[in-house]
Parts: sequence; structure tokens; C-alpha cells
Amino acid sequence: MQRRFVLKAAGLSIISLAHPASFARAARRARTRVRPGQPGWPSSAAWDQLKRAVGGRLQHLAAPFAACAPAPDSPACSEALAALKNPFAVGDQPALTQTSGWAGAWTSQPSAYAVAASSTADVVAAVNFARTHNLRLVVKGGGHSYQGTSNAPDALLVWTRQMKDIQLHDAFVAQGCKTAQAAVSIGAGAMWIDAYDAVTTRAGRYVQGGGCTTVGVAGLVQSGGFGSFSKAYGTAAAGLIEAEVVTADGSVCIANACTNPELFWALKGGGGGSMGVVTRLTLRTRDLPETIGSASLQVQAATDMAFKALIAKVMAFYATALANPHWGEQIGFDADNTMKVSMVFQGLNKEQVQQTWEPFLAWLNTQPEYTVAKPFSAQPMPARYTWSAAFFKKYAPAVISADPRADAPPHHFSWAGDVTDTGWFVHGYHSTWLPATLLADDRQAALVDALFESTRHWTVGLHFNKGLAGAAQPEIDAARDTAMNPAVLDAFALAIIAGGSRAQFSGMPGQAERADKMQQRAAAIARATDALRQVVPSPGSYVSESDYFLKNWQQAFWGSNYARLARAKQQYDPDGLFFVHHGVGSEHWIDDGFTRT
Repeated sequence: MQRRFVLKAAGLSIISLAHPASFARAARRARTRVRPGQPGWPSSAAWDQLKRAVGGRLQHLAAPFAACAPAPDSPACSEALAALKNPFAVGDQPALTQTSGWAGAWTSQPSAYAVAASSTADVVAAVNFARTHNLRLVVKGGGHSYQGTSNAPDALLVWTRQMKDIQLHDAFVAQGCKTAQAAVSIGAGAMWIDAYDAVTTRAGRYVQGGGCTTVGVAGLVQSGGFGSFSKAYGTAAAGLIEAEVVTADGSVCIANACTNPELFWALKGGGGGSMGVVTRLTLRTRDLPETIGSASLQVQAATDMAFKALIAKVMAFYATALANPHWGEQIGFDADNTMKVSMVFQGLNKEQVQQTWEPFLAWLNTQPEYTVAKPFSAQPMPARYTWSAAFFKKYAPAVISADPRADAPPHHFSWAGDVTDTGWFVHGYHSTWLPATLLADDRQAALVDALFESTRHWTVGLHFNKGLAGAAQPEIDAARDTAMNPAVLDAFALAIIAGGSRAQFSGMPGQAERADKMQQRAAAIARATDALRQVVPSPGSYVSESDYFLKNWQQAFWGSNYARLARAKQQYDPDGLFFVHHGVGSEHWIDDGFTRT
């Protein structure tokens, strides 16, 4: 009954905001969207009408650091800067994003207006208003996009932050389907820490989601989504059972395997913000393993030759001992000949972990050319406490950074290592799926050569949880039925080569990073990527962690699935209302999304 009332309200919003049919047809034919001050920009009366339709939740946005230019020492400027130390505070501001920009590409800027949606009806009203008035529309949940897809100046922002209701189901049956599954329904504005608190800490279940606690649930699922244990539980997209979506015509659609199946498929890894505005997702939950834990080690080689031998040894060890559902996360190789192990495990006790690593550690102890900067450490814990703020505050307070605000939910925390990245400014970012064939005995030498050569230019991180080779077959099969690039299915890792600097939002006081320095770093990152890709002739790349300037992005992100995604885009958004950089259909628009090519 309550949902029917919401949809009726949405229908009233459609009627009250509609213009004559001739105006709508003209908007669809337009090659250029309107900006503030241009003919066709909505009048104050029109904006007031939208504000009434969304219950007053329309905001006129201003530059978040506007107070700093005239008075950099003012309390208002100090408050704005203080927010950058807290990713939760950044996420609570519609004019800010978790990434401040990318050198030579984009800089975070607030939209002209934002609808702080609290219901599906609010989203419908915003979508209809943008379509009718030929506006650039942008959607923001968590606001973590490196590509700048969660912000756009001169646009109308649909901000879903307040849509964060969570409901667990013992036996959820998707609309039109018959199979019942344990699941959780999550509002589009929820962060993964909200989902983990409800599902794991409180209910003792597991839901596949992202590693960074402040990432938005909806955006990660639509991009594919990797958790630390993807080899055990697959991708987040493969765990999607059902979604509620507002499409470009203002319709509220239920999408699942039985109802609107093509839209459902496109939402599972086809990229956020291209097909519609997701307002609710229902995800599969699983039994929780008994233990989850971390394993770390840091070793530095005395010579280049020794470092290359270390890379060879650890890759052979990974292939035989770690390429399975128990293990996830990463090993990094630095330009100073240092190897850093930052891995996690599930379903193993400390003795089993030690036994697994014993052959490698025994070899390491016999090699005088290596210095162990940080000895091997394995720390298992009850899995139910993996995302428990109370547990970490008591037993390992240095591991987390809690939201310090007085009104913050007590379960809100970030991993301490993630806080320094709040608002970061990207210099370069490349990702490459590495096929499992490179782990074969006759290919490992070539892989080692490429990794070593790559590290001569920049640090290389191998994220083993972001490739499904070594996963259980049911998880691979489920991921095959998503829109992601099929290259992920037989990749043992996603190699990430990236770098950036502190936040550089427009108007921030202080000296910005020099452009030539950023260009030099970007060039080094590109050289490192080129060196690694010598062993990957047709590299695939993960849409959420990729190069802004990538030329063949359709093939890299989606491979053979792109043609099908393009057909879904034509079906559900034929006029291109939804635009994101390097999103499905974006090749028909220039980079700012305002002019059709």
C-alpha cells in the first residue's frame, strides 16, 4: 500500500511538471542542452514548481570553498577545509565529491541545483523536469567516481544520499519470479558500511560489496563491483536480484531476471548513470564464514636482480597456494625494489594461514639479499566483527577512523588508510586485467619481466580480488551473466598503476600542484602501464578504475557485451538523457555531456 502511494505521488509529479508535447519533442531533437542564462533555462517559477513537487528538497548549490577566496582564515573557510579530513562529511555535502578532479581532464564543480531525493517520487520529478527542460542531469550517491561522473556544472543533480533504508529478507521473491532467496534491500543512497552493519554486524550474514566503507552501494553494483573476497562470493553485480529504476521517460521500473530482464542485465555491470536512476537494490546474502583476517609482509631486495627473483618467487607461490576462494586483496611492487603484501583471507584459522605461507617464508629466510622490513603477520578474527566499529575501537583503534561528528551513526568508520585519499586529485590511473594464462609455467617468466620493467617507472599493485580466476565455478557462471567485460572471468588479478595528490577543489587556499609535475607523473604511470601490457595484447580495464583518456573504452570496459548494452541504452534512453563520461552511448556526445556530436 505504501509503495502504491509513492508511485501515485510520482504520477502527480509527472503531470504537474510536464510541458506541452511539442516542447518535449523539441527538447528531444535539440543537439545542445541548456545552461544557466541561456534561452530555455527554466524560470524561477519553474524551479519553484519543482521545489514544491519534491517537498522543498530542491537546493541551489554554491561553490563549497567560495568563502576562502575573500577570507582564507575565516571560520567558514576553516569549516569547509575541515570537512576534507572526514569522508562522511564530504559525502553529506551535495556540492562536494570524494575525488576533486583529474589533471588535464576535469575538476569537481557543483551543479546548479540539486534534488535531495528522499523517495522514488522525488527522483521521478527530477528526471521529468530535466527531460522537459532539456537539462544536463547527473546522479550522485557515494560520489567516489574517478571519472567525474557524479558531478557536472550547470546541471540538475539527483542526490540520493537520504535514500538509505535497509531491509533484510529471509525469503525474497523477485517480482514475476518464483525462487525465494535470502536477501537485503538497500536504498540507493546507502554506503557499504551501512549495508555491512545491517547484514553482517547485526544479522550475521554476508553481502558482497566494496572494500571502501564510504562507497555508495548503487554505483558499485552498477559498475560490476568487487569485494575483498570476490573469488569466494563473486561480483556485487552478480549478486543483484532486483532493482527499482527510474528510466528516462519518468517510469518506475522493476528490473530482475523475470521482469524487464534486459534492463536488469544492463544494470549488472553496465556502468552507473547510463540506463536510469536506481532507487533501490535487492542483493543476495550468504552464510558468513567463521573467520576473516588479514596477512601482511614487506620485503626489500638489495639489487634489481634480487627484486626480479622475488617477483618470480611470489608469483609462482601465488599461483600454487593463493589463487583460490580463501584469499583476496593485493601485493604491490614498488620502484625501490620493495614488495608489500596486504592480503585478506576467509574461512582459515591462524595455523592454516601460517602453513600456507610457510614454504615462501622458509625460502625468504635463506636469502641474504632481502631485508624484511615488516615480518609476516596473520590476524584472523570472527567474521561477524569485520565491519564492527565497536570491535575495532576496543581492540584495534588505529585501524579505523570513525566519523567524529556528534550526530554521526556509531557504526560509521573508514579504514584509516582510506582517509588520506579523501578528495584526492588524480594524476593518472590505469587498470589491466591479467589473464590466468600468465601464471602457467611457460608464461610466468614473461609476466615477471613485464612486472619488473613496469616497476622501473611506477608502483604496480596486483589486486587479486578483482579477477575471478580461481573462484568457485558458480561464481564465475553468475558473473558471466552480467554486462562486465568477460575478461574478468579468467583474470587472476587487476593490475592498478595510479597516482595523485591531495585535494584540489576550486577555490581551496594553498598552492595547487604544479601542472608540469602532474604531467610527468601521468607520463610515468603511462609508461609503467605500457610495459606491463606487453604481455596482455588486448587489455581489458575495470570501468570504475580506469584511464580517463582511454581511447577504446567500449572494448576495454565491456568487450563483446558493448553491442548489447548499446541496444539496451537505445531502448530505455533513446534521447540520451543520462550521460556519463565513457558510459554507454556517451560516444554520441562531447565530453561535458551538453552537445550531441
